[in-house]
Amino acid sequence: MKIGIDIRPLMDKYYSGVSEYTVNLLREIFKQDQKNQYKLFYNSWRDLSERIPEFDFPNVEIIKTKYPNKFLNYFLFKFFKYPKIDKKLGGIDLMFMPHFNFITLSNKCKKIITVHDLSFFHYPHFFASRQNFWHKNINIKKLLRRFDQIIAVSENTKKDITSICGIPEKNIKVVHSGISDEYRIINTDDSHLEIVRRKYRLPSKFILYLGNLEPRKNIEGLIEAYTIYRQHEIGDFIVPEAKDIITQNKISLVIAGAQSWKYHGIYDVAKKSAYSEDIYFINYINKEDKPHLYNLAELFAFPSFYEGFGFPPLEAMACGTPIIASNTSSLPEIIDNAGILVNPYDLKEIAEAIKQITANKNLREYLIVKGLEKVKKYNWQKCAQEVIESFEDMV
Repeated sequence: MKIGIDIRPLMDKYYSGVSEYTVNLLREIFKQDQKNQYKLFYNSWRDLSERIPEFDFPNVEIIKTKYPNKFLNYFLFKFFKYPKIDKKLGGIDLMFMPHFNFITLSNKCKKIITVHDLSFFHYPHFFASRQNFWHKNINIKKLLRRFDQIIAVSENTKKDITSICGIPEKNIKVVHSGISDEYRIINTDDSHLEIVRRKYRLPSKFILYLGNLEPRKNIEGLIEAYTIYRQHEIGDFIVPEAKDIITQNKISLVIAGAQSWKYHGIYDVAKKSAYSEDIYFINYINKEDKPHLYNLAELFAFPSFYEGFGFPPLEAMACGTPIIASNTSSLPEIIDNAGILVNPYDLKEIAEAIKQITANKNLREYLIVKGLEKVKKYNWQKCAQEVIESFEDMV
């Protein structure tokens, strides 16, 4: 069988959830499946070949078209339904898209797509006007109806696809994403831990957030909750000497991730905090440093308003870091009882969760054990196997 795969998510300069999903899933698919032929498609007017990972497998071929993206998407694909990408790939039996995008395919070509989330339907105000324009022009509801099968990364996403897009449940298969083996507990004597601490100028004890800096992630709320936590922490101590001791053993807040859009408000809230000197922004983190960063953190906080799956909390749990996450969207399904789930709109509740984990050693150890058990459920080998089964069921 000849299978085409859209690898345009791998053209991003900085990888986030969809890009990580695509590269990890494809590598595992190619390891498991030496029988089918894979033709990988991407388009770029500029030379972005250095961004495309190497897939050194005998049954894998990368094919590039060289149109200006706006011309291809908003003119050729949208209005002229040209070119047929399955034909550009030399004729394929099935096309797999790891994420929605503009595309035109022949009717005889079978089609499978992964949907990560439909947050832009729920919260369009969390997205830039350019992003909302892109979503509107793709016409997600119409696009999804053209596919023979839809892979949802969570039951919550499946529910959204059905209720918002009107897709029958029988056409949707839930396949949970995986967590890479590189996320693990690292021995405290590993010298690279100290290298990462110095590289990013990290404080001795810190709460960690890792992800894009954008409104949907509720980072402003996390900063305000951190301020409440610090105020209450010191406020509990009346004796001046005790206040001095706890100040010396303070826990800082580290915010890591690439600047997305409307991120300026996050910095403004941090500057207004009474504890602004203890709030660190360290921008985008190199992939090889992320496991060490998780290991160095006292706890991981992820009070996002909406997630289709949620990689960072699982990555943190795999590194033995207790987590706080929102009780909304897919996060309760993915995390279950392996973390403290909070109302992302209740700042006092987030602050109280921080206090519980930092003050209660038994709770901390319980969450670490539960987290390590939970992440065993999520691996790329199982994810790839289920996706390959979907391919074979289609033809």
